[in-house]
Amino acid sequence: MQLSIVTTLDYALRQPDRGPVDVLLQIEAAMIPEQHVLQARIDLPPLDHFARVSAQADIGERIWLRTAAPLQIRYEAQVSVERMLADVATLPAVPTHLLPGETVDYLMPSRYVTSDTFHDFVEQEFGHLSGGPRVAAIRDRLANTLTYEPGSSDAFTTAADTFQSGRGVCRDYAHLMIALVRASAIPARFASVYGLGVEPQDFHAVAEVFLDGAWHMVDATGMSSPDRIAKIGVGRDAADVSFLSSFGDVEMQSQSVEVSELVPA
Repeated sequence: MQLSIVTTLDYALRQPDRGPVDVLLQIEAAMIPEQHVLQARIDLPPLDHFARVSAQADIGERIWLRTAAPLQIRYEAQVSVERMLADVATLPAVPTHLLPGETVDYLMPSRYVTSDTFHDFVEQEFGHLSGGPRVAAIRDRLANTLTYEPGSSDAFTTAADTFQSGRGVCRDYAHLMIALVRASAIPARFASVYGLGVEPQDFHAVAEVFLDGAWHMVDATGMSSPDRIAKIGVGRDAADVSFLSSFGDVEMQSQSVEVSELVPA
């Protein structure tokens, strides 16, 4: 499937008289084997500095910007999704002692993913399952018990908070999914993506789980699917793949994300 992506960001400097601010930006679809970026462009404000740097796990790039101008950014891309698909419910887990070194960080608790607090719960609820069948059961449990409610969480909401409240947005679904999978001794990580079918349209978040020697996307919201997703980047949780991190005082004026299917001529 081919996707058309248009993203616009408009942020004002709260105190422009104090000079330029530094911004770390990650909004571009990653150039990786599972997806082909057919064409792309990014329009940026006048800059004092611009540099591309590697992102987490070398998936995608971040951009360092330094500017004294309002952050008016437009990104357009066409992406062909060529991801190999599998039903996670059919996949075996990799024994922990055989896990590749690069997956080990994704077994551990992190800022938003307090997986160490869920061991008793996953054993009680899913102890009769292992590997992919357990991952699928966790996904289905969250899809059936959580309520998708914009505005019900904020930048400080953790997986434990979402578990208690029973509501959240895509990032909260992903964090809780990752927490329960990590508590099951299966590596899981956060993926920032563009997803076709996401409503309201915005940056989207899904979990990726390591099964049968490879990473597989899982969207507990049910709004999108791996064949309709363009990956931006991955991390331990949302803190590693923020689309915009400001090292200075900025204020959002507006932002929009539009993802649509591109029908080849």
